[in-house]
Order: sequence, then C-alpha cells, then structure tokens
Amino acid sequence: MSIKIYVPRDSAALAAGAEEVAAAITAEAAKRGIAIELVRNGSRGLFWLEPMVEVQTGAGRIAYGPVEVEDVVGLFDAGFQVGGMHVLQLGLTEEIAYLKRQERLTFARMGVTDPLSLADYQAHEGYAGLRRALGLPATEIVQQVLDAGLRGRGGAAFPAGIKWKTVAGLKATQKYVVCNADEGDSGTYSDRMTMEGDPFMLIEGMTIAAVATGATQGYVYIRSEYPHAVATMREAIQVAEAGGFLGDNILGSGHGFHLHVRKAAGAYVCGEETAMLESIEGKRGIVRAKPPIPAIQGLFGKPSVINNVITFASVPIILSRGATFYKDYGVGRSRGALPIQLAGNIRFGGLVEKAFGVTLRELMYDYGGGSASGRPIKAVQVGGPLGAYVPESQWDTPLDYEAYAAVGAVVGHGGIVVHDDTADMASLARYAMEFCTIESCGKCTPCRIGSTRGVEVIDRIASGPGEQRPQQIKLLRDLCDTMVHGSLCAMGGMTPFPVLSALDHYPQDFGMTVPDRKAA
Repeated sequence: MSIKIYVPRDSAALAAGAEEVAAAITAEAAKRGIAIELVRNGSRGLFWLEPMVEVQTGAGRIAYGPVEVEDVVGLFDAGFQVGGMHVLQLGLTEEIAYLKRQERLTFARMGVTDPLSLADYQAHEGYAGLRRALGLPATEIVQQVLDAGLRGRGGAAFPAGIKWKTVAGLKATQKYVVCNADEGDSGTYSDRMTMEGDPFMLIEGMTIAAVATGATQGYVYIRSEYPHAVATMREAIQVAEAGGFLGDNILGSGHGFHLHVRKAAGAYVCGEETAMLESIEGKRGIVRAKPPIPAIQGLFGKPSVINNVITFASVPIILSRGATFYKDYGVGRSRGALPIQLAGNIRFGGLVEKAFGVTLRELMYDYGGGSASGRPIKAVQVGGPLGAYVPESQWDTPLDYEAYAAVGAVVGHGGIVVHDDTADMASLARYAMEFCTIESCGKCTPCRIGSTRGVEVIDRIASGPGEQRPQQIKLLRDLCDTMVHGSLCAMGGMTPFPVLSALDHYPQDFGMTVPDRKAA
C-alpha cells in the first residue's frame, strides 16, 4: 500500500514553491524506493504555512510547513512519510488551532480532496445536494434557499432565493445561470480558492440553480488574472460532463444544463453584473441602466440568475442538509457562514470561515495574530477597495450586514485588509478616488468626472494652504454625496465610502483636529 502525500496546487501555494516541492518529494521517494501517491489538493487557506505538505497516517493527516525544496531530504530522513517528527511538523492538520476554531460549511472540503476527482468529491458529501434537489419540485428548491436566508456573497447581500424565484416564475424560451467570478477586490481570494480547490461545489450549486429556474445554459465569468482557476474549471466541467452531472440529461433526470467558462476582460467594472453581461456578450464592459433587472432581461436579453462564486457554492450544503441546518448559523438577518479573507499587514494571512457574528478584533488577533509589522493596527478596510475603513472603536461590532450598514460600513465579499499605524489615511483616500478614475467604465458623469475631481481636491487638501482646508473638505464631502446618489452602479456609488470613513475617523491625517462633518 502506497503512502499518500498531499501537496497543494492552489495558486498561493504554487507561488510559494509547491510545484518544486512536489517534484522534489517525488524524486526523493523514487530514489529511496518508497512508493507514494502524490495528491495535488487545494489549499487549506493557511498561507503563511504554504507550501503545507500533509501525510496520511493511521491517526489522521499530519501537516508539515512551510516546506521548501531544501527541506525534503531531511523530511524523509525524519520519516515524515509515516508522520515522523521534524522541526516543520505541525501535528494533526485538523488540530491546528487556526482551522479547528473555524466553522467551515462551504469550505469543508477545501484542502481535503483532490479538486478534480469526482469520486473524492462524492465521498465527502459532494452532489448530495443536487441528488436531493432532483427529487424536489422546483418551487421547493427555491423555498429551501429562501428559508436558509442565503444572501448574495458578492457584496450586495440581496437574498439569493428572491432572484431565483423571479427567474423561475418567468416564461422564456431560454434562461441562463451566470456566475460572477471576476473577483477583483483587493485582499479577496475565496472565489479563486473555490474554483481551484473545490470546483465541483460551484458546478453543483449552479446546476441546482438551473434545475430550480428552468435554465439550460450557464456561464462562469472568471477573472483573467486567474489562469489556474480558468484551467481547473474547464477541466472540472469536462469531468462533470463525463460523469453525467452536466449535459442534456443530468443523472437521468430529464433536466439539461450546459456550462461554459468565459475569461474576463481584465476590467474591475466587469465585476458589476450588467457590465459582466455585456462582456460575456462580446461587447465592451459598460454598466447597463436598470430597470430592467437582469433577472428579467439579463444575458442576451433573457431571464438570468446571477450570483457570485460563494453564493452558488453555499447552495449544495443547504440542499443536502436542509435550510434549517444552514440558518442555525449566523446572527440577525445574516445567516450561515462567510469565508473571510485576511490580508494586508497581518501576521497570519489566510481564509477563516466563521458564522456571521464574529468580530474584527477576533479575526485580526485570535486568527491573524496582529499586524505583520508588529506595530499597532490603525485601520481595517472591509469589503474591498470600495469598502469603508473601520476604526478600533468599531472592531467589536458583529460581522453582520445590518450592523455594518448601521456604522456606515459594508461586509462586501468578506475581504479584510489591515493597515498598521504608519498608514496615511489621506493617501489611502486619494487612492480610492484614483482607483475609480482608472477603473470607471465612463458611462455616468458622477463616477467618471467625480473621481477625477476627487483626486484633485484631496491633493489640494494635502498640499494647499491650511486656511483653505475646511473649504476643500466641504467640497470633497459634497462631491462624495453626488457620487453616492448619482452614480449608475456601485463603482461610483461606493468609492466615497473609504474616502468619507477616512475623513470621519482619521481627521488628523487630513490636517484636521476633528472631523468637519458640518460640511457634508
């Protein structure tokens, strides 16, 4: 019986040398005449330990990391292939505190299975949700998603079941299921990890959506900077088709669903759902005015369910274990769990899936271990480049869509970027405006022109005469108000969030002693 050794194939692990480590392990095992089975699993999401190599033993998997090529000979000398002691040994993987304290619902298989093995996927509850869905009326599938309280994980937090119900209730010759995998927010990577580490979960979630709504065609629109995700998804779709989980007659049910991958255009605004639809149709990625909403007139003018990767990926467990199981996690109207991504100036960056209600302080210190620099943490941006900066006074606020909205922040896609006390918040506010200037599709004036003027005003605040500063801050607040209420989409409408939160919570960085809110 061969020894099973796991080396991740996730992009983060590859960037840290996983490919070379895998090759070194294979070569050293051959040299010593040791039969091994090398499995290229997904990453567990403990990125400071990558490449994290695991070995299957009778007691469970034992982890070693971070492993470099130079460590491989010593690992074999120590008998790591049977769980031997070594300075890099981390103990049983499931007992690593960072993992053990999480509530992994969507990410339960991440790093556990071979991403492209249908047998492995099904051995770990894979396709249990679809099999149950195929035995239910379409209305009951939608009701399960509604009852679970699943809200869009892409940032808008709109109830997923409402979208599904709208599309299911329409009569059309063609309907679509579209996955927005253009994950462009800074500090986010849960979509990428899903597509690289557990692609069948996304395929299963989209297939359930198709069965529930009567759609027969689907598209996954993947960020162009994710070549490994694109390749893995394409291969996984072929495997699913060969296994009867996609195609004209899914598992003999009579339901047909065909899935296609589209590589994104490389523009941030194509993460906005209507710009994404334009891009899939072969046009320039420009935001569409609403109404009509995409659920009614979406891709190619047909009814379309559009959700992001984590939303679809959350569906299989809801169907397999029931809405009540999923709804029992979370707080208030924020139900279930969220894969939270720790990034920026943080000691232990990685993915933490927790039920809604966890706080930033817990995430940054109990999991993240504080700043990587060792300096005090000053600000945290939650929800991507358009999210607000959250000051320490709000770090004990439960992570919850409504609680965050009440303090002017957003949960967004669950990306958390940490800054220590050397951060200049005026510069970060300027960056937000400049980002919008570069990435705006240009269709609406508040976004296109407002962001350009915003950069100019912040420059005048930073370098202009001190006596003119209050007037310029008033101008900046007025400009932000126009962008919030006049922009066509979230690109222009949310760019003011980081700017205003920086002004409100860190006025000293703008040369003010107190926030000049009267100007707003």
